[in-house]
Amino acid sequence: MGVEVSRLSNGLTVATETLPHLETVALGIWVKSGSRNEQDNEHGIAHLLEHMAFKGTGKRTARQIATDIEDVGGEINAATSVETTAFYARVLSADMPLAVDILADILTDSKFDPRELEREQHVILQEIGAAHDVPDDIVFDRFTETAFRHQALGRSVLGTPETVQSFTSDQLRGFLERQYSADRMVIVAAGGLKHDDFVREIESRLGGFRAKADGAMPQYANYVGGDYREHRDLMDAQIMLGFEGRAYHMRDFYASQVLSSILGGGMSSRLFQEVREKHGLCYSIYAFHWGFSDTGIFGVHAATGKEDIEALVPLILGELQKVGQEIGQDELDRARAQYRAGLMMARENPASRASQIARQLLLYGRPIDVDELMERLSNLTVDRLTDLSSRLFSSKPTVTAIGPVGTLAPFEAIRDALADQVAMPRKLAV
Repeated sequence: MGVEVSRLSNGLTVATETLPHLETVALGIWVKSGSRNEQDNEHGIAHLLEHMAFKGTGKRTARQIATDIEDVGGEINAATSVETTAFYARVLSADMPLAVDILADILTDSKFDPRELEREQHVILQEIGAAHDVPDDIVFDRFTETAFRHQALGRSVLGTPETVQSFTSDQLRGFLERQYSADRMVIVAAGGLKHDDFVREIESRLGGFRAKADGAMPQYANYVGGDYREHRDLMDAQIMLGFEGRAYHMRDFYASQVLSSILGGGMSSRLFQEVREKHGLCYSIYAFHWGFSDTGIFGVHAATGKEDIEALVPLILGELQKVGQEIGQDELDRARAQYRAGLMMARENPASRASQIARQLLLYGRPIDVDELMERLSNLTVDRLTDLSSRLFSSKPTVTAIGPVGTLAPFEAIRDALADQVAMPRKLAV
């Protein structure tokens, strides 16, 4: 049936995809505001606001929010990312109006009670501590902090103990009023529903939501790269190697996604086969590409034992250089098939489908059909990917490592080995 889109008089975008064979609805409110919208003295406030949205409104206590949705067997949750915040639910089709009412209620009438705030601040402090205690979690925070040093884009979504404890109810209200407005929001539902019915529910609850907010949009991000190492007495080491990636709107965005799949997107990928299967130098390795609205980052993550670090990194560098010299047509075809399968599988999950539509609306202003995405992928060629590889991996790297990393080669040695895209990497001095 396809995606239907309506825009209310206040500028709020409402979209649905009717899946008539389903008896449930996944719906949510996505806001184009995340951790990178915070000022320097607001580090972590976007995430705290997301938590506090469930801690009571003018007509529902925190417990009532939970019981109202669970009394009908529904689920409700939220998530904060670098560029967006989402509040979402899944219910039986008949209970869609209730879910809309709850989501609208927490967005428009949250009380931010000081006692609830104090309790939730304590919860987030535990979350920060837990993340720090898990090396394969915290290494990603250190990775982005190093790649985008001293910038909001590089900061942890969670904030710091000092900033989180400093926030007041008034600061939360102020951030919401500056950042949340109809022109920065999309509301999407997928499943067993009718578009007109959903639009009417949204209009009745959010048709009067403020049209625009006066909060400044985030500053343009600048990838800088660099080196971060944290020595810990652990059994294994978490190592990440990154490069400047491509923004969602850039020509090479989809090429970068496909390249990450060829390098480390599955068991047949180059890094998995060469580093893990052939040489057994790690128990986990993969590549990824994260796109943002104005930049991106391409990365490789490996988890290995102390004794294998010295041999592991040169082998990874060698695979990065090889992919800049030659990519097989079969590899490109396989990566395209993986991408298409991922898109189609997501379409069969209403929650994933709603999230996908919301992301496209926020980024491009319209839903993008699978056929259009596949046409973009079909235009990729082996020559284009090898050209992208040679440019991508000759940029200044980001090296991040946590654990027993004393045998990891110096940053300068890794940087210099990558600078030469013709010769294979020499043995790196420790």
